[in-house]
This record gives sequence, structure tokens and C-alpha cells, in this order.
Amino acid sequence: MSTSNKAKLLNVGESIMADNASWTFGGSVPEKFSDHVERSVPWYQAGHEVVYRVSDFFLQDGSTCYELGVSTATLLGKLAQRHAKKKIRFIGIDREEDMIEYARSKTQESPSIELVTADINSYEYEPADLIIAYYTVQFVSPKIRQDLINKIYQSLNWGGGFLFFEKVRACDARFQDMMSTLYVDFKLEQGYGPEEIVAKNRSLKGILEPFSTQGNVNLMKRAGFVDIMTVMKFLCFEGFLAIK
Repeated sequence: MSTSNKAKLLNVGESIMADNASWTFGGSVPEKFSDHVERSVPWYQAGHEVVYRVSDFFLQDGSTCYELGVSTATLLGKLAQRHAKKKIRFIGIDREEDMIEYARSKTQESPSIELVTADINSYEYEPADLIIAYYTVQFVSPKIRQDLINKIYQSLNWGGGFLFFEKVRACDARFQDMMSTLYVDFKLEQGYGPEEIVAKNRSLKGILEPFSTQGNVNLMKRAGFVDIMTVMKFLCFEGFLAIK
């Protein structure tokens, strides 16, 4: 049996093409990202609503708010609208220049939003009242993930909030098998074909590395967070709120 070295790009949905273990948020992905992620992540918009409502408890005149992995800045743009009467700095960070450029085109009329092309792991954060990581940390290498959560904790003002949404692994193999199967059912119901689902799974190998609920809680506790609760959960997708 011979193996071809030529990459065979496959459609993972929304005509986004990817190869084995090669998922990226650059290239042509930004303009298709919103449609793709809203179909792929259960309760994606509902999670945004949770963020908007929780932000009311943390953002006031003079506050700084970060979104890590800002992607198209959809969430950050709506946050800026919600708090338009307050003097707040909204800073979105993403390492993909293509994504930042697309986000800038959508937020030109929002002067309170700053968009930065940078690595969230090495960025020097200013003191903040709210930091949001909306399905972002799962793409950070596990070997440096604790360092990032430590930096987030250290960057928050006392009483500041960390909104942390992630895909999560189940607590044992039986539950993981159930959650994985139900998630495949969800994607099929969203209109994705079996080949698209398999292609997406293959493209994410070694790139998307979820922790379990307890694993994520342990990350936050080791960083210094004591007050932690789940604010949303659907199958293998969970949102946490931690307060410094």
C-alpha cells in the first residue's frame, strides 16, 4: 500500500477546506467563521447573552475589558453597544491577522474597541475588570495553559470577573462516549454531512485539546481563583464565571 504525501483538503463545512491536523483561523476562515461556529457549537448565541448579562456586574466607567481570541469581534461589538454610555476600553486580541482585519471592518464605528494582533500567552495585559475567553483556551497548548490562566488571574482587579467558555471532556470514558455521540447527532441535525464531521474532527487533531470540567476548575484554582461557578452547560460545552 502506498501513501500519497500530497495533502488532500476536505470540506469541514461552509466550504472551509482543511487537511489532517491542520485547522487554522486564518486565510478564508474569518468571513465564514460566524456561520460555521454558530452551527457547530450548541447554544453559541445563548452563551453570548450570558456574557452580556454577566458583564453588567463588572463593567463601569473607567473599566477595561479583554476578549481573548476575539475572532470576528461579534461578541465584543455587542458588549460595546450594551455599555455605550460608559467610558470603557474593550480590547480584543487574536493572533490571526486575517481575523483581526475582518473584525476591524465590522467595528469601525465603535471607538471604544481596540483590536490587537498578538499571542494571548505573551501579551502584557493591563489591569482589567472583566476578561472573556469564549471557546479560546481549548486551542492553547496544554503545557502552557496554566501559565495563561495564571496571567489572567494576575491581570484582574480585585473583584474582577473571568468568563471562561470551553468545550469539555467528560469525567470518564462511558460519559465521554455518550457526549461525543450526542454531539455528532447535534451536528447532523444542523445539516452537516458525515464526511464534513469526520473531516473537521481530523483537522482538529492536536489543535483542539479540551480539558474536563474538573480540569478547567483546577486550572482556575491553581491560578488563585476561589469563587467559581458554572453559568451555562449543554452536553460537552460549558461556561464558567470565576471572580478574583
